[in-house]
Amino acid sequence: MNQIITNAIRGVALLALVAGTGWFALAQSKTDHARLDADKIAQASGSKATTAPDGVVRISFPRNEVLVKVDGMRLEPFAGLGSWAAFLPTPHGAMVMGDTVVFQDEVSPAMDAAFARGLEVSALHNHFFFDEPKVYFMHIGGHGDPEKLAADVKAVWDAIKKVRADHAVPATGFGGKTPQEGTIDAASIEKTLGHKSESQKGIVKVTIGREAAMRDSKFGASMGLTTWAAFSGTDDLAAVDGDFAMTAAEVQPVLRALRKSGIHIVALHNHMIGEHPAYYFTHFWGKGSAADLAKAIKSALAAQEKAAQAAH
Repeated sequence: MNQIITNAIRGVALLALVAGTGWFALAQSKTDHARLDADKIAQASGSKATTAPDGVVRISFPRNEVLVKVDGMRLEPFAGLGSWAAFLPTPHGAMVMGDTVVFQDEVSPAMDAAFARGLEVSALHNHFFFDEPKVYFMHIGGHGDPEKLAADVKAVWDAIKKVRADHAVPATGFGGKTPQEGTIDAASIEKTLGHKSESQKGIVKVTIGREAAMRDSKFGASMGLTTWAAFSGTDDLAAVDGDFAMTAAEVQPVLRALRKSGIHIVALHNHMIGEHPAYYFTHFWGKGSAADLAKAIKSALAAQEKAAQAAH
C-alpha cells in the first residue's frame, strides 16, 4: 500500500512538473510572440533602440545642443538632460511612455506635435532649481502600433529640433506685444464664461469650485480645489493666466482645447495626494484681446464638461 501511495505521489509530482514546464513554455512562447522589433522602432523613430531583458524597447534623444548650467555647474545629458521613450509590448500592439526635455520656447510646439499625432501629455514640470536656461520636462504616452508610436515620438522630437534649428538660443519670452496695466470689462468676461467674477487693481478673476474627498472629509473651493482664470491688461490687449482643476478623464480634452485656442500650457501636475477623485492641475498663459481670451477659456470649460459627462 505504501508503495502504491509513493508511486501515486511521484506521478502527481511528475504531472505537475510537466504541466508547469508546459505552462512556462506557453508563457515564454507568448512573450516571444509579443516581443517588439527594436530595429523597426529604431527606423521609425530615427533613433538608436535598445531592448531591456523584460522586452521593453527604449530610444533616447540627449539634449547636448544647448549648454545648461544648474547651480552654476554644467549639466551633461547623462545627469538628467536626456529625452527618452519606452515601448512595452501589449496584446494589441504597444504602450509608449516617455519624458521629453523641453526649453520654454519648445513646449507648445512639442505639445502640439504630440496632440497632432494622437499622443497624450501626462505631465509638464521642472526638475531643477537655478537652471540656465530654464529646463522643463514633458511626459508623453500612448497606445497602438509600435512603429506608428515610434514615428509619433519622432514627430515630437523633430518639432523640438526645428525650434533649435531656427533659433540656437532658447527664447526668453513668447513674443508679441506686452499687455499694459489697465482695466478689463468684467461684465463681458462674466457673460462669456457664465460665472461671476472678482476684480482687484483692474484684474478680473473668475473662480470655479470643484469638490473631492480625503480621509472621509469633503472639501472644495475654499481649500484650493478650483479652476480659475485671471485677466490682466486692457480689453484690447490682455493676458490670461490661471489653473484648471481636472479629473483624469478631463485632462487631455482641456489641454487640447487650450492649445487649439493658442493658450500656452506652462505646467501640468498634481496638488494633492490621496484625494478622491484624483485631480490634476494645468497652469496656462495667453495674450490677446480680453474677449478672445475669454472665449478660449470657455472652449476649454466646454471640453471639460463634455468629458465629465462622458465619464459618468
